[in-house]
Amino acid sequence: MAGALALLAVALLVPPAVAAVSRVPEALLDVCMEGKHHKGRPGPEGRLYQQCSPWKDNACCTANTSSEAHKDQSSLYNFNWNHCGVMPAQCKRHFIQDMCFHECSPNLGPWIVQAESSWRRQRMLHVPLCREDCEQWWQDCRDALTCKENWHKGWNWATGRNRCPWGSPCRPFSQVFPRPRDLCEKLWSGSYSFSPERRGSGRCIQLWFDPARGNPNAAVARFYARRRSSPPAPGQEPAPGSGRAGRALPRAALALLPLALLPLPGWGS
Repeated sequence: MAGALALLAVALLVPPAVAAVSRVPEALLDVCMEGKHHKGRPGPEGRLYQQCSPWKDNACCTANTSSEAHKDQSSLYNFNWNHCGVMPAQCKRHFIQDMCFHECSPNLGPWIVQAESSWRRQRMLHVPLCREDCEQWWQDCRDALTCKENWHKGWNWATGRNRCPWGSPCRPFSQVFPRPRDLCEKLWSGSYSFSPERRGSGRCIQLWFDPARGNPNAAVARFYARRRSSPPAPGQEPAPGSGRAGRALPRAALALLPLALLPLPGWGS
């Protein structure tokens, strides 16, 4: 009797885990973050402003949000790019593209985590940014000025807009962020990770893409969603952000699985 109950317990535990693995990928695809300005679900927009336009066919942002993303003193987060003088245009375009990606992209599902913030419930974490995107961002901003490494927190908001904290002098980006990796990984508290993969590899996210050729990030999101839902190979680390639903079953449970699927005495009679 005890043996039968043990097998029944394994049988009851295994199917939900297996089902969770099969459901996870779709749940991570084509979704919007629960944020201050995000739509509930992605969908087409008749028109998105300038650098946000690549997402117009399937966007998590509205036209108004896309317009605000291009302003120096945007109402989206009341953040001022020009905290150390006027930011050069070639640098600012990367920050606008970053804002458009954050607000509009429906391909962030594998990297959405809960946020400890009063103004948003979720954030993105460790999005694998394509090498070229990160390197070009750093190259175009290396001579711009900033006073902080992490722009997510620590500002002086006494005047209602972000100002450099006391004792933090303005310095060139190339000093604050010595390498492209430093810029992309430290700027927004780890929102991005520097990927060694290149554009077109299907293994990294692009901030810049030609909408006429489709959104390449959809395939990348699917790849990482599948990784999150699959158990790691022997000796391989779990995919970043993997939850319990995506973890492999203990070996003991796997060994008992064939037995758990056998009919117990008395069943079916």
